[in-house]
Amino acid sequence: MSDDPATKDDAAEPDVDAERMLRVGQGDQQALREIIEHWQGPMINFFYRSLRSVEASEDLAQMVFIRIYRAAERYQPTAKFSTYLFHIARRVLINEFRRQSRKPLDSMDPADLQASTPGRDKLQLMELEEAFAQALETLPENQRTAILLLKQQQLSYEEIALTMEASEAAVKSWIHRARQKLKDELADFYRPE
Repeated sequence: MSDDPATKDDAAEPDVDAERMLRVGQGDQQALREIIEHWQGPMINFFYRSLRSVEASEDLAQMVFIRIYRAAERYQPTAKFSTYLFHIARRVLINEFRRQSRKPLDSMDPADLQASTPGRDKLQLMELEEAFAQALETLPENQRTAILLLKQQQLSYEEIALTMEASEAAVKSWIHRARQKLKDELADFYRPE
């Protein structure tokens, strides 16, 4: 955890993926493979938390990688690569929601995505994962995206604001409301015995 959020002119830590993206723009296919390899899991997880379908999540992740490939020649590293990537992912997700018009989603057993644990623990983990997925569905899109970018992708408030094209104050408000709603929805799982 860093005390100072990453900024456009943060030279302390080189953005390896931004450098890779610049190489992709010059036709370096290996750099593209490295970006995909590094970000494929996080992309699929990001989409899965909203869609609850592995297949749809994989398809949308592939769309994101196609879009960054097509935009590689025009890419300018004005922010962290993760901010750029999740900005595109958010747009792809919004387009998917519009396309689906919130039709019923495919059901996927969340246990398929978890490491196996013995008997009862596995069942409790499955129940918690299912409850969490359902609680996420109750959140408005802005709150859901903001909390997922914070917790799942570990972006800073500033990076989330850039990704979502919003103010940091709005992001903080969305995350606060999302936490409150999730806490209320999942209260049964955290009652002291």
